[in-house]
Amino acid sequence: MSRATVKDIALQKSYSKFEDYYILTKFRLSLMVVLSSGLAYLIASPVFHVPTFLCLVLGGFFITFASNGINQVLEREYDKEMERTKHRPLAAGRMKVSEAILISGIMLVLGVLFLAMTNPISVLLGTLAFILYAFVYTPLKRYSTLSVAVGAIPGALPVLIGTTVQSGELTLLGLTLFGIQFFWQFPHFWAIGVLAFDDYRNAGYKLLPITSSGTIDQNIGMYSALYAMCIIPLVIFTNAAGAQLSFWILTSVVVVTLVYAYFGIAFQFRPERKQALNLMFSSFFYLPVILTLYILG
Repeated sequence: MSRATVKDIALQKSYSKFEDYYILTKFRLSLMVVLSSGLAYLIASPVFHVPTFLCLVLGGFFITFASNGINQVLEREYDKEMERTKHRPLAAGRMKVSEAILISGIMLVLGVLFLAMTNPISVLLGTLAFILYAFVYTPLKRYSTLSVAVGAIPGALPVLIGTTVQSGELTLLGLTLFGIQFFWQFPHFWAIGVLAFDDYRNAGYKLLPITSSGTIDQNIGMYSALYAMCIIPLVIFTNAAGAQLSFWILTSVVVVTLVYAYFGIAFQFRPERKQALNLMFSSFFYLPVILTLYILG
């Protein structure tokens, strides 16, 4: 038995059932999703209503958990081909497909029930996010780079759900925040795609624009900067949509967005792993920072 095989077996044996559920639901990713939804609620809400906010948070968590669970059910064979995912419970054989589907189904029902305690539109948006992520974006990743744009829709719906839970209807503010989170995701996705390019290629995923020779498009940094810049007119429009940002807060949001775009430009001129990491980490900070500025505005 090779050292690699012994190591893999040892890693598999080290996971508890709790850890497997933690991995199945992608808890850290889910936390970021729910954070953006909760911050959007605070931006739109003149009054903080604890029961409504809890329904939003719990509903968001459970629907996101269900989406991630079904995603891993559908991708279990491809996860085996990637170093970063081959130890997931389904890919490693520690969890049965039936168990993952059952857990995901229960979480979906719970998520729908919690959102139903707010208003019908939020339930529809939450269900739409689940369907698009699990059954459209997930299979499309193996066929077209269009999957990034498709995946950005359920990825941006949390902020729209957050504002809808507060208002009971679709608002210009909610749609504008949706647009901001939609465009934010392209540099975010592409930076991760660059860093995990070999893994994704081994699994057959098509998340990045590539050349005819099979290498990453050398203009990916410029594309990232352009998509980041698309956020600025939306930020300016949010004042007309009801955000009522002060001059200094509005200026701060624009400056933070320009910094985000800068990391894309830096990667364009220096297409190195370090610059891709800088772009990725800046994307992690960008969204919570500007949503917090909106609350302060």
